[in-house]
Amino acid sequence: MSAPPDYPVSHNLLEGKRVLVTASAGAGIGFATAKRCIEEGAMVVLSDSHARRLEEAADTLADVAGDRPLAIPCDVTNQEEVGRLFEQILEGGPLDVAVNNAGLGGTAQLVDMTDAEWDAVLDVSLKGTFRCLRAELRHMQDRGRGSIVNLSSILAWRAQAGQAHYAAAKAGVAAMTRAAALEAAPHGVRVNAVAPSIAMTPFLAKVMPQEDLDRLVGLEAYGRAAEPWEVANVIVFLASDLSGYMTGEVVSVSSQHP
Repeated sequence: MSAPPDYPVSHNLLEGKRVLVTASAGAGIGFATAKRCIEEGAMVVLSDSHARRLEEAADTLADVAGDRPLAIPCDVTNQEEVGRLFEQILEGGPLDVAVNNAGLGGTAQLVDMTDAEWDAVLDVSLKGTFRCLRAELRHMQDRGRGSIVNLSSILAWRAQAGQAHYAAAKAGVAAMTRAAALEAAPHGVRVNAVAPSIAMTPFLAKVMPQEDLDRLVGLEAYGRAAEPWEVANVIVFLASDLSGYMTGEVVSVSSQHP
């Protein structure tokens, strides 16, 4: 097993930029992304459907940012809440970057999957991303600039039993990212996505059996799952001006071999 690299040093890649990160409570990719964006000089707005955990995340990140980040509860399956989220964000100024991280997983064989299980995953992971992306594009296209990063998954193109609903949702996010990028390009807005293979988070451990996790880790060339901040590093790159020519790309954050 290969050890993770050293935690990155800031290069002020997002200095002066205002960044929204959805699903940023807890200890997963969203929180790691918010932290890395702050470390790179951004003013971050946090959002999550779990109000208590969101407040705890804001308190923790206050030590990193120097000031407590704005934290706005939002359930991305509720259009009224999404609308209020963006109203509150824009009251404080324009938005330069958005990271659409909200997602819902689970494990169920397709023959046993209920309509409710299918709909729940698609509503959060695909339609929730659509709701946020639509609002972000309306604002950023009017400004003539901006960068959006969606969260897809390596399951968008690699099969895994028990994940038909999640794979369909994340494949939809990848396709939507490409279409949105073409629509947004004439307005100076970039839309990209990351597709992680496996990043070990408390949420993942709750929704997937340990034997499945062990098998997936065994597919990785490094013999370990990614740290959430390793995925966040790629998100920061796509959000920053270093990726200024990239749009419509779905970047795999993976060490999986065929």
